[in-house]
Amino acid sequence: MRTNQDLDPIRLRQAFGVFPSGVVAVAADVDGVLVGLAASSFTSVSLDPPLVSVSIANTSKTWPDLRRANHLGVTIMAAHHDVMCRQLAGPVEHRFDGVTASVTETGAVTVDDGLASFDCTIYREVEAGDHTIVLLRLHAVRHSTDQTGGPLVFHRSGFGRLFPYS
Repeated sequence: MRTNQDLDPIRLRQAFGVFPSGVVAVAADVDGVLVGLAASSFTSVSLDPPLVSVSIANTSKTWPDLRRANHLGVTIMAAHHDVMCRQLAGPVEHRFDGVTASVTETGAVTVDDGLASFDCTIYREVEAGDHTIVLLRLHAVRHSTDQTGGPLVFHRSGFGRLFPYS
């Protein structure tokens, strides 16, 4: 194993990319406009209190708007959502074009055909290098009972899906 000379951002991104992760949409109704982003850093954190986390790049232009929302929706994306996730990373004004989403009374926005969705509030934000770890407290959960579709997976800078073992 080499030393610190291998810690340049390109090599780190390649090394981090060998670990597959799920993908979520984080979204809210902010001043009457649907605002959202895709994140591949979703993690369950705690059952009591019920907490999850996402990591948001400090350069995000969307997070300052999202963090003003009363509640945030987090949707675990299904394997067929790869195009939608690219769209959520694209131009802000087109992120929800053609997306079927629901808005709760509290303003949380969730994708209707996601595998699971959560209504959340910001519990804490922790600065962590070039990202901010956002801890979210869950207030409601919905999950699909349809087990035929798997999650969308982000791996080696691309989207894929899981295949069951036979």
